[in-house]
Amino acid sequence: MNIQSAISREIFAPKDEKLLVAIEVRRRTKRKGLSFLNASRKRDYLTYLCLSVTNSKPAQVLITKVKRYRGTRQLAKRSQWSVEQLRQVNGINPDKDTPEFDLVFERTTDQWVASSAAEKCMFVQVLYHACQNYWEAKLAQANSASPGDQKVPGAPENKKSTGAPSQTNFVNCQQKLMGDACSVNMVIYRCKIFLNRMKNSMTPNQGRPQREAAAAVKASRSRSRSSPSPPAVRKMGNMMRRASQVLSERGERLMRADDKTSHLLHGAKQFAEAAQKLALKQI
Repeated sequence: MNIQSAISREIFAPKDEKLLVAIEVRRRTKRKGLSFLNASRKRDYLTYLCLSVTNSKPAQVLITKVKRYRGTRQLAKRSQWSVEQLRQVNGINPDKDTPEFDLVFERTTDQWVASSAAEKCMFVQVLYHACQNYWEAKLAQANSASPGDQKVPGAPENKKSTGAPSQTNFVNCQQKLMGDACSVNMVIYRCKIFLNRMKNSMTPNQGRPQREAAAAVKASRSRSRSSPSPPAVRKMGNMMRRASQVLSERGERLMRADDKTSHLLHGAKQFAEAAQKLALKQI
C-alpha cells in the first residue's frame, strides 16, 4: 500500500472526507523560535501536505498537514485549514517547474519545498481546480438566495449586502497548471513522480555493494596483519568468494533494473510527447 492510500484510510476516511492529493514536503525556511529547543529535537519525521474534500453538502475543501515518524507506519494529523482561509498560492516561478511554493493563510504563511517539481505542480493544479469549483458553487449559492429578497414599496432600502467572497489568488503559477488540458498534464506529472520515486529507491541500493566490498577488503587486511592460521586463511578465501559472488549477482540485478528504468523513462517521454501533441490539436 502506498503512502497516499494509507493517509486516505487512516486520516480522511474516518472523517468522511475524500483525499484528492498528498505530497511530501519540507519547510523552505525555519520558523523563528527557541533555537535551543529546536536543536535538541531531531527532525525524524516526514511531512505530507494533503488536499481533501468533505462528502457532506455543501462540500468543504480542506488542506491538512500530516506527519509520519521514520521507522513507523503511524500517521498523525497536525494542522488543517479550509480554502476560505487560503488567501494566496505562490508558485514562485511562472516560467519553469520548480519544487518551491508558498501558501498564504489568514494568520500564517507556509513556505514549502516538495520532494520533486512534478509533485508540486500536481498539487497546485489539483488545488487550483478544487478552489475554482468551490468558489463557483459558493457564488451560485449566493446568487440563488438573492432573488428571494423582495422589496416592499415605500420601504427603506437595506444597504447591507453580503458581497462577493474573497477568493483564493494564484500568483507566479504556470499557465499550464490552470489550463484546459489539465488531465493530460496530470498523466505527465504522475509518470514523472513514478520515475523519480523509482530512481530514489534505487540510489541507496547502488551504494550497498560498494560498502560491502570495502568492508570485505578491510576485513581481509586486518586478518592478514594478524598472520592467520591455514584454516583461517581458507575460511577467509571462502568468504571472499561468497562476497564476490554476491556482488556480481547484485550488479546484474542493478543493471537489469537500470535497463528497465531507462525503458520506462523512454516510454514515459514518448507518451508525454504524444499527449502534448494531442493537447495542442484540441486547443
